[in-house]
Amino acid sequence: MGKTIDIGVGDGKFTGYLASPASGKGPGVLVIQEIFGVNKVMRDICDNYAAQGYFALCPDIFWRQEPGVDITDQSQAEWDKAFALYKGFDEAKGVEDLKASLAVLRKVPGCNGKVGVTGYCLGGKLTYLMACRSDADAAAAYYGVGIEAALDEAKNIKHPTILHIAEKDGFVPPPAQEKIKAALKGHPQVTVHLYADNDHAFCRKGGQHYDEAACKLANGRTMDLFRKALS
Repeated sequence: MGKTIDIGVGDGKFTGYLASPASGKGPGVLVIQEIFGVNKVMRDICDNYAAQGYFALCPDIFWRQEPGVDITDQSQAEWDKAFALYKGFDEAKGVEDLKASLAVLRKVPGCNGKVGVTGYCLGGKLTYLMACRSDADAAAAYYGVGIEAALDEAKNIKHPTILHIAEKDGFVPPPAQEKIKAALKGHPQVTVHLYADNDHAFCRKGGQHYDEAACKLANGRTMDLFRKALS
């Protein structure tokens, strides 16, 4: 079980869900939410990282629109709300909030000061932007939507970064995937992993496209990255 903590920025304060390892010491992982808020799926991910020896923090990035969003993908009304929040999201301010969250996580008592970033869907795009714009020590983005629009920033990536891309992702069509692969080919810090038979959100437990085998493979690659980069 984790706890809620406060995170301050220049224009306000928001919360995040922090799960801590039983040992009380270890690296950090910043977990960036999907469009459904800091919900049970995100909290479970944080708890799982904590069980593996990490401090895991999932900040509420929708707080400027509506603090405390916690919905699922199980009804049309929730999807409608999620997409409305997505459309109203200020990406630049969101990245600044995530940088503040990263700084807070580094200073959590017991954290060794090294922090990786991971995220899903919208959080996958933001994970990529954090790799480009922050001092995160590693990054692993899951099916990020819109990365192809920010490939000019890839030159700023200085730490190991993984992109998990579902080849049948309806939100990241083949032309976008080709653009990403072409732009990042040969980048010394970036590895792109493709999942041929999978659609968007193949790691969202309980979701329509959840694939246990593909998710296990992707998570194993992420954990290998974090073990090497954050110890």
